[in-house]
Amino acid sequence: MNIHEYQAKDLYRQYGIPTTKGYAAFTVDEAVEGAKKLPGPVWVVKSQIHAGGRGKGTFKEAAAGTAGGVRLAKSIDEVKMFAKQMLGNTLVTIQTGDAGRVVKRLYVEDGSAIARELYLSALVDRATSRIAFIVSTEGGMDIEKVAHDTPQKIHTFSIDPASGYFPYHGRKIAFALGLTGAQVNQCVAMVGNIYKMFVDKDMSLLEINPLVVTKDGNLICLDGKMDFDGNALFRHKDIVELRDLEEEDPAEVEASKYDLNYIKLDGQIGCMVNGAGLAMASMDIIKLYGMEPANFLDVGGGATKEKVAAAFKIILSDKNVKGILVNIFGGIMRCDIIAEGVVAAARDMAIKVPLVVRLEGTNVDLGKKILSESGLKIVPADNLADAAKKITDEVRKLG
Repeated sequence: MNIHEYQAKDLYRQYGIPTTKGYAAFTVDEAVEGAKKLPGPVWVVKSQIHAGGRGKGTFKEAAAGTAGGVRLAKSIDEVKMFAKQMLGNTLVTIQTGDAGRVVKRLYVEDGSAIARELYLSALVDRATSRIAFIVSTEGGMDIEKVAHDTPQKIHTFSIDPASGYFPYHGRKIAFALGLTGAQVNQCVAMVGNIYKMFVDKDMSLLEINPLVVTKDGNLICLDGKMDFDGNALFRHKDIVELRDLEEEDPAEVEASKYDLNYIKLDGQIGCMVNGAGLAMASMDIIKLYGMEPANFLDVGGGATKEKVAAAFKIILSDKNVKGILVNIFGGIMRCDIIAEGVVAAARDMAIKVPLVVRLEGTNVDLGKKILSESGLKIVPADNLADAAKKITDEVRKLG
């Protein structure tokens, strides 16, 4: 689960992590009022969307001079003008795709006198089972280019969870960032607080870009991208309350209501599978047979008829879907239950696209009997390769 920058900065303040003062705004008037509470004479007006690259983004149908979802205002009138231009407009960045995201929230913060821009992030390194800090002296909007062209400028430091954070970790990071004097002590304290916040809140990612050194020599976190482990959210009701459903794909939000793991993709063949590994294999074999999956959808090991019906509705909500592949291995899950769910959903929704079903495992013969006696146009498959060939052939027939 992601949160907005202004929400991330509220968390910074709770943990004593240095950041600028600012105010969230949902209207132009709120943006102006927020700016008036800040000393100025420079303010930063930031679009709040769940995507990076805002500074280099462009607005659809924008007036001249409105490029960029992060803008520097030198007067209250400019704050008002920028807020009008941003709110309700669609911001397109390198991470949103062509569709972009409608800006419904702003963050107005005090300007900073920047001497240097740095990069710092923390993530769960699954290869080492540790929290890793990734830092670079080349922070700012071109960090992706730095990673591609000069990877030697990016440094990684891991912290063993058995020992936890120690000041020497912070000093290593400070030296990698080229900090000196009092800045080293600031960095040691800041990284320690970041580590504590990361662990306390069950984060999976924190990105600060840029982390800046101001002209008076202080460290300030000017941005905050946070992602939280969805499996741990039951422990963090305060974080769940920050969720902005309007920033998430509606189909993915609907799937979460039924405990379905769904991710929309760009292909034509919808997939309903039980188990993440089997789902990945199903997607791979569709590509092997020359077509693209339209989604990742794992119904889990305890799917009911209701969950199967919900899965079909979600798949069919994607207008790009030209065919559906159901691939179920019945271990904990019984094939007859899945078959009943498939038949019920096919009847209720009058599915018009080709539907190929491969069942294997517990009660597989009963499941196949239910499908064959349904009277519906459900194409059975004997194995995964057979299923992939049949669904790709059926979709190709449609042109």
